[in-house]
Amino acid sequence: MRILGVDPGSVTTGFGVIDYERGRLILVEHGAIRTRRGAELSERLVVIHDGLREVIARTMPQAVAVETPFAGNNVKSLIQLAHARGVVLLAVQLAALAVFEYSPRSVKSAVVGYGAAEKEQVAKMVRILLPACGTLKMSEDASDALAVAICHAHTAGTNARLQIRA
Repeated sequence: MRILGVDPGSVTTGFGVIDYERGRLILVEHGAIRTRRGAELSERLVVIHDGLREVIARTMPQAVAVETPFAGNNVKSLIQLAHARGVVLLAVQLAALAVFEYSPRSVKSAVVGYGAAEKEQVAKMVRILLPACGTLKMSEDASDALAVAICHAHTAGTNARLQIRA
């Protein structure tokens, strides 16, 4: 199964594509869709939408995993993040793909085994779980997106095994 993980952001949206086959995780592609700081939100949303549509067309995922927002204290940032997530969900829906959403705590728990893990711990585990990442330069946004994809791979695999046993 090919999974696209997305870490939405209103300035930078990370993405990571993995293949999950028989319990093995294989890196396909990772990167970030960067918008121009200071640009109007509507301009940035178009860049995110178009960039994600290109990634979907190029990599042809079967499922998309998106991180849900962390409710911080900055309301303006949270609203802009919600707009970015909306554009991500729109792009996925237009591509007729299944979308799965995971909280940051769920992602950390699935990747590190601890829901309150630090970003550095998550990035290190992503590199361990995806050996092809070991020497690659990777942005924090791409690493986070790969973690979301890995979370879905582990969650989908567990759910499939549970359905078989039922």
